[in-house]
Amino acid sequence: MKLARIETADGVESGRHEDGTVITDSGEFTVGVDGSLRAPCDPGSIYCVGRNYAATLDQMEYDRPDQPDWFIKPAVAAHDPGVPVEYPAWTDELTYAGELAAVIDHECTALDGEREVREAVRGWTIMNDLDALDQPGRTARKAFDGSAPLGPVIETDLDPRTVEMTTHVGGEPRQEATTERMLFDPYEVLAFLSTRYTFRPGDVVAFGSPANPGLVEPGETVDIWYEGIGHLRNTVVTTE
Repeated sequence: MKLARIETADGVESGRHEDGTVITDSGEFTVGVDGSLRAPCDPGSIYCVGRNYAATLDQMEYDRPDQPDWFIKPAVAAHDPGVPVEYPAWTDELTYAGELAAVIDHECTALDGEREVREAVRGWTIMNDLDALDQPGRTARKAFDGSAPLGPVIETDLDPRTVEMTTHVGGEPRQEATTERMLFDPYEVLAFLSTRYTFRPGDVVAFGSPANPGLVEPGETVDIWYEGIGHLRNTVVTTE
């Protein structure tokens, strides 16, 4: 089942997404007619794992980590699907990265084993981990407003360990991989991070990017596809 949030004239509604319609307790809303899709959750924190694909380690000349390597984006990083992303004026090197992400369903910590992890996850979505590569340190690079486009939906019925993905930028193929190539699979990552943090409903955990994250220029659309979820598309724009 796919879940979505839609901005209507009466506010944001949440419900089941079927064939371009969001079905809620208040009624049925057609995307693009009755409103626009919002990010499918409202995270308090966005936990991001890096260096989680061997091919990416080779490309970036990183050492292989002994445990998941992570950082955190704030709530203001969340950005809606389909809504243009502003190219920050303070960077000359903005990069994309197409990532699978989990959405937490309820408050939890110290998850023990795959069963508890499964029960804690509402479902799976897509994140674009935008990165201002020329800034000093991960927080300056990655934790800015709008740096985590999310969506378009949450898929509740998905095995996150066997998912195909592609990323196109400006219509050109840039990434193609499967989550089978992760060093630490999503269930391992969630259990690991839960020993350090208390997850809250709507929080997001992203599992890293396959090889070939790269530069994106104003005017280009980043189209990230994950099997079973769909396409997350955002166009990068400049206000200048």
